[in-house]
Amino acid sequence: MIRILVVNPNTTVGMTEKIANAARRVASSGTEIIATQSAFGPASIEGYYDEAMSLAGLLEVIKKAENYDAVVIACFDDTGLDAARCLTNKPVVGIGEAAYHMVSLLCNKFSVVTTLARSVPALEHNLHRYGLAQKCVKVRSSEVAVLDLEHANPQACTLIENEIALAISYDRAEAIVLGCAGMTDLSAQLSAKFNLPVLDGVACAVSLCESLVRLGLRTSGLGGYAPPPAYKLLGV
Repeated sequence: MIRILVVNPNTTVGMTEKIANAARRVASSGTEIIATQSAFGPASIEGYYDEAMSLAGLLEVIKKAENYDAVVIACFDDTGLDAARCLTNKPVVGIGEAAYHMVSLLCNKFSVVTTLARSVPALEHNLHRYGLAQKCVKVRSSEVAVLDLEHANPQACTLIENEIALAISYDRAEAIVLGCAGMTDLSAQLSAKFNLPVLDGVACAVSLCESLVRLGLRTSGLGGYAPPPAYKLLGV
């Protein structure tokens, strides 16, 4: 049995449930998904400020969690990913990171369709960090707020579809990455509609976690991911 802790770094319970359902759809029969969210912090994460405000809540969840084999950070900004890897030697995978690496195996170039324009710079920064910026033609904003994706919203879906159409026509993208955990239920229908790969980061991250655990791999404790000294955690 593989137990994957899926952490939504925002505080919206409905979004956590949506993410959990998506994770369970792709998980193997021997995998248990434990989905939760931060107890405090922003209701949604859209840009640098929200990301910073969510870090303490996210790290608190991981510090207190027990009996898991891997962690998924279920925010496309990969919120707190490096810090989380300092707290545990279990594999920790961000949904943005996972989707970027998987899509790079499927096409020569891709575009990302995300939520609001304020989220774009953070995603572009991550693409450079992961060494995949040269394969991403463009990060596009659909101007759909994260919380508008909590439930089925035809208008939001239309805006996302419009951006995908532009990515295909103008960017010449060969695949699309959906740049928000709230879009997780749209990938299959959008892939069928546009006849190209449309990747959801939640599914990608769960699949990668399963592979890492089965291979017996752990996060390196040397260098940047070394655990913090105990005295730095007092009162935290």
